[in-house]
Amino acid sequence: MSRRRFVMMTYGSVTWCVVSLCLWLVLDAGPLLADDSVRRIYTLQDILTLAERHSPTLAGAEGLVKQSRGQQIAAGAYLNPSITGSAGRGAIRDPSTGVRVTERTLLVEQPIEWAGKRSARQEAADAGVAGAGAALDEAKVSLSADVKVAFYQLLYQQRDAELARQHVAAVEEMQRTVQARVAAGEATSFDRLKAGVELQKAQKDLARAQHALLAAGARLNALAAGTLGKGFSIQGEFRSLSQALDPDPLTALAIEQHPAIRRLAKLAEQADHSLRFEREARVPNITLLGSYHREAGDESLVAGISVPLPLWYRRQGEIQTALGAKHRADAERLRVRHELEAAITQHVQEVLTAHEQLQVFDNGLLKQAEQTVALAKMSFRHGAATLLDLLDAQRVYRQTLLEYAQAQSELSIALTRLERSLGAPL
Repeated sequence: MSRRRFVMMTYGSVTWCVVSLCLWLVLDAGPLLADDSVRRIYTLQDILTLAERHSPTLAGAEGLVKQSRGQQIAAGAYLNPSITGSAGRGAIRDPSTGVRVTERTLLVEQPIEWAGKRSARQEAADAGVAGAGAALDEAKVSLSADVKVAFYQLLYQQRDAELARQHVAAVEEMQRTVQARVAAGEATSFDRLKAGVELQKAQKDLARAQHALLAAGARLNALAAGTLGKGFSIQGEFRSLSQALDPDPLTALAIEQHPAIRRLAKLAEQADHSLRFEREARVPNITLLGSYHREAGDESLVAGISVPLPLWYRRQGEIQTALGAKHRADAERLRVRHELEAAITQHVQEVLTAHEQLQVFDNGLLKQAEQTVALAKMSFRHGAATLLDLLDAQRVYRQTLLEYAQAQSELSIALTRLERSLGAPL
């Protein structure tokens, strides 16, 4: 009886383990196993978050901030003292005394830095920290703009591939209609040949669009540090112009807030403090000395001061180097300012041009193209239009939709590049 109960308990334990394993596979391991087969969909905000979290460019900029903070700590440190000690047995060479003692010497040195040098070094380090923070903000602005541009390019390529697939389906339907007409004697074999050629061209366009889609996805995935995976798609809409744009106020705003301007301003400030430090360093530091000496028959306590004499060299090279760095920083800031002014003017014109193109489509061009292809299809079914008329109408309609998507993409990219030049969203 006990053996039977043991066998039943063992069988129940094994059954429970198997059931638990199956449940784990279904609930926990199932999503992992199916992860490769599920096509992940990302929004623009999702990709921006991933890019900012994993970007090596931002990691390098953050490392520069940490490095600058370390230099700031070092700039605020005081000079360390030094202590020198020596000891040994000693005796007076006089047999009448016979004195023997442990002779010892202790020397303490404390360098003293002038307040002007210390203040200039600390202010230069503070400017370096602020400049590194501005460089981090600049890297974030550039990364965000690059991700948005790649996102809108991929969105356009998705639209291109979708239109190519729709065109292939429409041509296949048209080919079936032509084949039915040829079988009924209502069309010639030449029409069937033309339909076959058009289908091959449509399939070739689809292959081109799919290859371009893969390339655009790879670019976006690279900006997100490979976190999007291989099989992914995006979901979003193109941007639209919602406000009037005036280059002059936008330029003034960019000069005031752009991280590149702030970074170069802090770089020039740091160079100015470094120049002041080198000029203050022409007066050398002093060193306070204190010593205690004990030997056989003598004991002394001495205080003193050590002052280097800058007779032959007074840091002319360092001063000239710092002065050159300051002039270079000022020139770089002026160059970037002029480039921002030109870029803002250019991107504003690009935005306005793309917006005008979209208005042409929205004001009737899209509707006219749609009505034309619908009329051509109806006329072809009733025999009032030829195959060439239908092919031309479908080609024009697809090209119109593609140009509309391209205009939307160009407007979105132009707005993004304008925001990069401004250093902040519109």
